[in-house]
Amino acid sequence: MTETVPADSRVWLRRQCPLAEPRARLVCFPHAGDAPMSYRGWQDRLPADVELSAVCYPGRQNRVNERPIDRMETLVDHVCRALVTLADRPLALFGHGMGAVVAYEVAVRLAGRYRISPAALLVSAHAAPHLCADDARRIPVGDRQLAEQAAAANPMLLRFPELMDLAMIALRADHDLLHAYRPAFTPLVTAPVTAYLGTDDPRVSHGEMRAWSRVAGSGFELRTFPGGRLCPTDAEADLVADIAERLAGVGDVDQAFREDSPAPSRHA
Repeated sequence: MTETVPADSRVWLRRQCPLAEPRARLVCFPHAGDAPMSYRGWQDRLPADVELSAVCYPGRQNRVNERPIDRMETLVDHVCRALVTLADRPLALFGHGMGAVVAYEVAVRLAGRYRISPAALLVSAHAAPHLCADDARRIPVGDRQLAEQAAAANPMLLRFPELMDLAMIALRADHDLLHAYRPAFTPLVTAPVTAYLGTDDPRVSHGEMRAWSRVAGSGFELRTFPGGRLCPTDAEADLVADIAERLAGVGDVDQAFREDSPAPSRHA
């Protein structure tokens, strides 16, 4: 299927509070079925000179009438073209759930095609990319399970069936996209990688999050917090505080965001 979607950065990126001269930019990639509105409270928790943006996939919020994208490569291509417009400052990428894999692929594409090296890759609640090809993880998820996931992330959906119907379209499309995602290679990223895990998260294990070290070309750390999924939950405040701490020094000195070095090495 060929998708016809706009590449305009204003469509793909929701800048929560645009700053005239940000020191750095944090770009958030939502989990399956989710939308940028989940990050609306993050800006006030970040350093005052870090600008927050969130990616809006087709099929949700004001893009609800657009057909969801069913290929990772297509999604990443459109996001990268939008992000290039914000690459005048260091970019830190945070992805939660499905968004972790998308953020990783975007980091690889930015470095390899555009010579833009993100300053940090922060991932939460999803196994490392090379594990996505494991047949044991590729069991289809039923609509009932998807509805439970959607309601857990946004309890308001239980009160408004019409909203649940819309959410289910995007959620099913996102799960289908992940189901079809089989990376042939797992390139290293030049940015340091931080992985976040809720110790009681039923959908991802300690080993699956630690496996992100395989794609870290310049440092890796696994951070754990009590509880299950890290956001939206009570642990979200701790998660954002940790991210804010890691962004404290990003962009304090001049950095070369567009590099002339070769693309990151690839590992089978």
